Amino acid sequence: MLTAEDIDEIQAEGTENYPFLHRDISWLSFNYRVLQEAKDPTVPLLERLKFLAIYSSNLDEFFRVRVANHRNLMRVGKKTRQVFDYNPKAILKQILRIVNDQQQEFSEIFVRQIVPELGKHRIFLKRRLQLGEKQRMFVEQYFDEYMLPFVQPVLLLKGKIRPFLNNASLYLMVHMEDKEDHSTQYAIVKVPSDHLPRFIQLPSLNGRREIIMLDDIVRHSVSDMFPGYDIQDTYSIKLTRDAELYIDDEFTGDLLEKVRASLTKRHVGPASRFVYDREMPLELLDFLVESFQLKKNDLFVEGRYHNNFDFFKFPDFGLSGLKNKPLPPLEFKPLQAAIDFFAALRGKDHLLAFPYHSYQSVIDFFEKAAHDPLVTTIKITQYRVAKQSRIMNALMEAVEQGKQVFVFIEVKARFDEEANLNWGEHLSAAGVKVAWSLPGVKVHSKMAQVIRQEEGGAQTYTYLSTGNFHEETAKIYGDFSIFTTDPRLTDEVSRLFHFLETGIPPVQAFNHLLVGQFEMRQKIECLIEREIANAQAGKPSGIALKLNSIQDEKMIVKLYQASQAGVPIRMIVRGICSVVPGVVGVSENIQIISIVDRYLEHARVFIFHNNGQEEIYLASADLMTRNLSWRVEVVFPVYDEAIKKQIRDVISIQWSDNTKARIIDQDNTNTYRPTGEKRIQSQVETYHYFKEMLFLK
Repeated sequence: MLTAEDIDEIQAEGTENYPFLHRDISWLSFNYRVLQEAKDPTVPLLERLKFLAIYSSNLDEFFRVRVANHRNLMRVGKKTRQVFDYNPKAILKQILRIVNDQQQEFSEIFVRQIVPELGKHRIFLKRRLQLGEKQRMFVEQYFDEYMLPFVQPVLLLKGKIRPFLNNASLYLMVHMEDKEDHSTQYAIVKVPSDHLPRFIQLPSLNGRREIIMLDDIVRHSVSDMFPGYDIQDTYSIKLTRDAELYIDDEFTGDLLEKVRASLTKRHVGPASRFVYDREMPLELLDFLVESFQLKKNDLFVEGRYHNNFDFFKFPDFGLSGLKNKPLPPLEFKPLQAAIDFFAALRGKDHLLAFPYHSYQSVIDFFEKAAHDPLVTTIKITQYRVAKQSRIMNALMEAVEQGKQVFVFIEVKARFDEEANLNWGEHLSAAGVKVAWSLPGVKVHSKMAQVIRQEEGGAQTYTYLSTGNFHEETAKIYGDFSIFTTDPRLTDEVSRLFHFLETGIPPVQAFNHLLVGQFEMRQKIECLIEREIANAQAGKPSGIALKLNSIQDEKMIVKLYQASQAGVPIRMIVRGICSVVPGVVGVSENIQIISIVDRYLEHARVFIFHNNGQEEIYLASADLMTRNLSWRVEVVFPVYDEAIKKQIRDVISIQWSDNTKARIIDQDNTNTYRPTGEKRIQSQVETYHYFKEMLFLK
């Protein structure tokens, strides 16, 4: 069965003669931009460790999903592979080469840059042979009290069944010699980082801050686990498993049960990456390959330690000077300081920019609606939600207050399937009307409505966003959201909710929203074609796009055609970018930058010049084939002129970034934009832009 991820790989008809960068090679380039932040000496030290963690976490997911996908394509028949425009074996080979190079650089950054810098601040990572007497006693006591039940030591005897390696768990391979017959033996021991902190603070003197990693506590204690052997050495390993949920036929049977069953299988899926210590001797590696039935392409060499995403939890010792200067979320006074919240919403449209603005206004929207006696109905889509969510709690409280509440839950949101299933069950038990995933597509829209019975009749308040209803990610994801009572938007959002609630497709066309599954692709193409026509007629034209990713070949060709017609195109793309800019005769009028900084750029913005009658859209959708063809997305127009100006200003600030912006070009080198006379770091500048607006109002 072809998944939406597979569809992204298929060559679109009529695009054969245009240049495209493969999406996964582009993604690796994006992840390298994350690694660049870890080696940037201007980034505070503990933030550099965080970027090492982000890089590692990203890479783990990449192998569990994308690399596993390529391997599955290699296994299918030749006839099936013919529908794709690339050779999965060749792409996989290129991926492995790039990742190996990046992993080598990762190790050098940590060992040669990060560790010495930590030492300058009297923070020391100690190994077992560096421990003093008091520290050895501490480590041995810690092992006995906290770790012993979890380490699961197993002697690996020839011909015996091998232990099952849990996904992404850390293990130590132990190379031993039998004390009696001096034969070589191997054993495996689990590093229980899924139960205990990875970094353990040691008793230290003279103001030193000393840490030992959990791995090295296990190493220190290995000899006690195997008393009949002399320990020669230990080497760390980790196995990553395929994380895709292969649901055979979403149009029949119980989708929720299929997802539940697939979640169980995810933890026992086939290998997608086997990581091992580069110091491991070849004979031990061969033993592991044979024992666990690994293939050459499964093997990845790393350093002494794996699961470097644990650097997210590296102790900071209260050293705030080694972190970014805080930018406290700004109170959105038009709503948070309003005496009558809903009257403030009626007065005008409101733009919120996260994480610069506090998310409290969104939480207030649901909590006030839950307790307002005039509110009759609340509707919302759920894609990714915080584990502890005041918004979800407010929805359950609203039911207790006698209100009708409808929640559409996308249960197929990758890695949030289980959380969404659990939330759906809680909401249903509380009396909320819950609808689950539609067959064959994902609902990726971010929207909500509150209906309130007022003096003039029913008033609908609508919230549209580029980001999820997630209180935690709202602190680090850059998104735009709009509150509106404009009937042009609220009426069409109401019709879309009716579709999600009943499954009956709307008969009437959407005239303002661009909705995935209902001509979104065609309408975006028409907007680009209008710019082409204006350029060809000698009129002013231009396109500005801000996206997470762009890969859809038909849409890229349309942008190439606009470039060929003379339309100037500026793009800010955080992640995957299959567009190849600057190709003479094809894309010389396309300029692209990517910004990676303290916040994750998540907003999608489409700006069309339209001969001076500028149109601006915000969106939940990227220009990926899956978004354009396989998801229910919402691209919504901005009608308020003051909000249009704010969005233009922010995009202008980002385009001027000369500190965290990288140039995306044909060579894919991630070159930083040259710094001019004035250093512009767009995320900091954007924060101060919205902060100044508080004083202007």
